[in-house]
Amino acid sequence: MSEAAPRIAPLTPPYSPEIQAQFDRIMRGAPPLVLFRVLAGHGRAWDKFRAGGLLDPGPLSLRQREIVIDRTCALNRCEYEWGVHVAIFAGPAKLTKDEVRATVQGDAASTFWSPGEQALIAAVDALHHRATLSDEEFVALSAHHDEAQILEIMLLCGFYRTVSYLANGLRLPLEENAARFPAPL
Repeated sequence: MSEAAPRIAPLTPPYSPEIQAQFDRIMRGAPPLVLFRVLAGHGRAWDKFRAGGLLDPGPLSLRQREIVIDRTCALNRCEYEWGVHVAIFAGPAKLTKDEVRATVQGDAASTFWSPGEQALIAAVDALHHRATLSDEEFVALSAHHDEAQILEIMLLCGFYRTVSYLANGLRLPLEENAARFPAPL
């Protein structure tokens, strides 16, 4: 972790048995993230945050989910959450180094994305910049994703924009083992 301290102090061990059990369930044996430790110190915020989580198996593939999350975090300049997701999920999601870089520095026209992934990234970009999809963008997204997937995409964009607000606004120090934004080409 970097030396900077977050604006709201995170919980420090030992944690209450209830909080420890929640951390164990979420982190699967790894130490809890600073974001989780900050939120867990404030019961209502922690409960609402956990209720909104979208990391369970849903209608999107792991790869699709991670493209949405990584792109959303990158657009929000949230290196903290982008780095956590890239470190943990890029390998299992089979995202190449170039694809990971493109979540930060590319766009929907990057040639290594499939047509469905291009529509996905265009939708993430539109939601980020305009908080809506044009008819053309919705039709393009619908050509590759069903209604449940489209709703999940929108929910992921909104949730990870909120996560970005939290991580950026609290100035959370980057996690030690997280990825870092790629250097400009």
